[in-house]
Amino acid sequence: MKILRFILFSVSASIILACNGNDKSGDQEAKGAVPSYPVLKVPRKTITTYNSYPAFIEGTVNSGVRAKVSGYITDVLVEEGAEVKKGQTLFKLETESLNQDARAAKANVNAAQVEVNKLEPLVEKNIISEVQLETARARLEQAKSNYNSISANIGYANIKSPVDGVVGKINFRKGALVSPQDQMPLTKVSSIEEVFANFSMNEKDFLDFMQTTKGGSMKKKISNLPKVKLILANSKEYSEEGVIESISGNIDEQTGTVNFRAKFKNTGLLRNGSSGTIKVPKTYKNALVVPSLSTYERQGQTFVFKVVADTLVSRALEIMGETQNIYVVHEDDGVEEGEFILAKGTDKVSPGMKIEPQQVSLDSIVDSFDTVLK
Repeated sequence: MKILRFILFSVSASIILACNGNDKSGDQEAKGAVPSYPVLKVPRKTITTYNSYPAFIEGTVNSGVRAKVSGYITDVLVEEGAEVKKGQTLFKLETESLNQDARAAKANVNAAQVEVNKLEPLVEKNIISEVQLETARARLEQAKSNYNSISANIGYANIKSPVDGVVGKINFRKGALVSPQDQMPLTKVSSIEEVFANFSMNEKDFLDFMQTTKGGSMKKKISNLPKVKLILANSKEYSEEGVIESISGNIDEQTGTVNFRAKFKNTGLLRNGSSGTIKVPKTYKNALVVPSLSTYERQGQTFVFKVVADTLVSRALEIMGETQNIYVVHEDDGVEEGEFILAKGTDKVSPGMKIEPQQVSLDSIVDSFDTVLK
């Protein structure tokens, strides 16, 4: 009997231990079903974003070189890209026919002068009237004027640079017939020690930009505008910042845009006709920010997962600005300062899902944190 009781006790104990072991295993399994995800507190930061606009570059002086007289080009004395001085001869035109005209005009001057010389003593002796002498003198002045005009045209056959600058594309070469009526200039000479970058803003951007700029008048606002950056055609940032100098006084009816002009010092890289992108800064002070990595998109709208206790809740955001993987979000939408959001992994979760939050810092999510935020 004692043996039977011992056997029953041992079996019961084994069953109890087995049950206790199974319960513990079940608890661990249930606990393991809640995955860990990084979360971060929504902070406020001062951040500068940039709006980008296509731009084209031109010299501060951009002068077309044209022929003042008709003729065939006999010499092209410069190459494209050459630096020239004001008054330097760039082209020469054929002048043979003009030289012949000049010789004939000079002969007429001499003949008219002889006539005047002949009549002057006759007038002094009252042999002829003063009127005849004055008529001869008028013919002499007319002959001189004609000669001077032809001589000037010969001078115009040497086509010179109107300004100091750099020669652009040469549109006519040796042997080409050119005239003052040509629509296309022989070339352009651009002064590019400083250059203008021309760009346009749409009406909305223009109004937002100007309303946030201090100043009671347009002139005062322009003087308070921030400096702008230039991205070159090779996607590199230009070393010098530019200053916005002028804004057009009207909105283009065809494009709905306002034209801007910024001036840049030229380090030698910029050329008349170059293209680039102007980046206009906008600073948000003490603004709510979230990493772009913490967001996801649905039907063109941006969302984050807000962490309420241990549950994910989807919230829509209005993006005010963006720079280097950081979004500036509207104050009244989605999230508030100090609330927790899912830091990353938005493609692996869904609304209502429970997680085990693991708090991380903003700069661990955004590699460029130190260079973007102050």
